[in-house]
Amino acid sequence: MSAEHRAPSGHEAPGGHEAPGGHEAPEDITVRDPISAPDAEGRPRRVTRRFPLFTKDTARPEGGGRAASRDAPAPARQWPVLAVLGLAGLGLLVTAFGQFRIGTLLIGVALLGGGAMRWLLPDVGMLAVRSRFTDIVTCGVLGTVIVMLALMAQPDPWLQIPFLKDTLHFTVTNE
Repeated sequence: MSAEHRAPSGHEAPGGHEAPGGHEAPEDITVRDPISAPDAEGRPRRVTRRFPLFTKDTARPEGGGRAASRDAPAPARQWPVLAVLGLAGLGLLVTAFGQFRIGTLLIGVALLGGGAMRWLLPDVGMLAVRSRFTDIVTCGVLGTVIVMLALMAQPDPWLQIPFLKDTLHFTVTNE
């Protein structure tokens, strides 16, 4: 029996593989096919591009590290997400007190600011949800839409886009 098929305990596993619980030295590992790679303990395992049936791990999104040093208090380490939530909360409060347009503008600006921070800062803590690109596009599009809708809100819109009024009349009228 060759050394490459024998476990350190001296017992051979079925099929010539290492017995469970035994460890081979890295130089004794034989890669059995072109798509195998070592696992965390150095044993070869088959790598596939298929997604597993059950997810066992979650990767932290890039930029998802602390936004401040480890010795800073917890709120200071997460200042980007607190800034976005604080401004959005202020916008909701202003809206609750009757200033709809200003409040929704603050909410849209908070989302745009979150997208800008996600783009410019290397680590944004909990503001990083998905990939950097996805976070920037999502915050940018939602922030822009909310700001545009706040500017066009009736009565007395601050922004008028002529073709939108024509489009609305074309789709609603019977003529």
